[in-house]
Amino acid sequence: MKNPEAQGDVSLSQGIRMMFYVMKPNETSFQTLEEVPDYVKQATPFFISLMLLELVVSWISKGKPPGRLDDALTSISAGVLSQLPRLFFRSIELTSYIYIWENYRLIILPWDSPWTWYLTFLGVDLGYYWFHRMAHEVNIMWAAHQTHHSSEDYNLSTALRQSSFQIYTSWIFYSPLALFVPPSVYAVHLQFNLLYQFWIHTEVIDNLGPLELILNTPSHHRVHHGRNRYCIDKNYAGTLIIWDRIFGTFEPEDKKVVYGLTHPINTFDPLKVQFHHLVYMWTTFWATPGVCNKFSVIFKGPGWGPGKPRLGLSEEIPEVTGEEAPYSSSAPYLLKIYAVVQFAVMLVFYEETFANKAALTQLTLLLRVCFFILTLTSIGFLLDQRFWNSTRLWSFIKIQFQMNFRPKAAVVEASRCLVFLMLCRFGHLKPLIPVLSFAFEVFFSICIAFWGVRSMKQLASGLWK
Repeated sequence: MKNPEAQGDVSLSQGIRMMFYVMKPNETSFQTLEEVPDYVKQATPFFISLMLLELVVSWISKGKPPGRLDDALTSISAGVLSQLPRLFFRSIELTSYIYIWENYRLIILPWDSPWTWYLTFLGVDLGYYWFHRMAHEVNIMWAAHQTHHSSEDYNLSTALRQSSFQIYTSWIFYSPLALFVPPSVYAVHLQFNLLYQFWIHTEVIDNLGPLELILNTPSHHRVHHGRNRYCIDKNYAGTLIIWDRIFGTFEPEDKKVVYGLTHPINTFDPLKVQFHHLVYMWTTFWATPGVCNKFSVIFKGPGWGPGKPRLGLSEEIPEVTGEEAPYSSSAPYLLKIYAVVQFAVMLVFYEETFANKAALTQLTLLLRVCFFILTLTSIGFLLDQRFWNSTRLWSFIKIQFQMNFRPKAAVVEASRCLVFLMLCRFGHLKPLIPVLSFAFEVFFSICIAFWGVRSMKQLASGLWK
């Protein structure tokens, strides 16, 4: 029978408690997978509320915001990209689990037993620990996970900076649970484990006393995000820090933590943030001699090289002084405001797309996804100030023939605004308030004219100067 206390929509109390993994078994036990709410989707207002709260607390306590606008936009962009595949198919973490459950399960634990609930809590958290550890120790898995570590700020928006293809390896580490835990129970804890990790991405919470011994806390996770030598490959926990203490990967917060990758990528381009390490691996793979060494490039640590131990040499990790300046956008203030406005417009259509995806055709979904990706890319170009440089005609032609030319921000933004108008005209994008259609047409037409003129001027300047 169904759980009479389980609800599809969470209340305010449940929403707050689900963010901290303190929901009760009788509230979150479901007989079938179809009954399990999409807790992550319902957490959106709580994400926003907690980020606003963090902003207020940081401003009061430190006199400054918890991070930078350009970095936050890039983090949220990564979160948007990571969710787009859900418009077309169910997560591989669930489909693979269901397949194993239906074909290879050994026993069936009762879905409505508190013991099953707590056992799954421990099993999912242990599976996450080993997945997370391998994501740092296996280069091909790090190629996905590095996205999350690329932020040089540490705030709640950093938690949203997720990889688009990390889930294609994470499912392996949860598979043993499918031998005995019903999919509906697993689906609940998979979401709660993810939601818990949101609030620990902050600097406004210091030490939590005795809780530091058991739980993964902001202090522990700050260490994990550090690029200081003492921080590398430490504190992999999801919810419980006990796994790091048991398996020898725990490190307390000590010196000032400097965040980001050991070799910063210095860009706000969301596609580069997602895929730059794959490009690096591809280049390294072909440059490394020997078949065994080539496979080692893929399956050993990111710092490995011929003659080095599996995880590389710690002395090769760049030292940090604590005075490092994070990469920031040099875009003018008005351009940043423009980027935020366009980003907000895209987010409205993004949320509406997920809310109504069952009523939309596959063509409309595909076109919208392309528009979302184009928007995020264009905003990244604008923040990176990727405009035309002054180059002579011959240099420009050489670049074309060498296939190194990449579209610049003005060209991409003009094209993006034109695409938006076309999608609206053919009914693939519709403003939530119909009377705004004319206002959108006027606004985006002005944008097309502005960016079109600017791109032509910069192109002419680059060719003939």
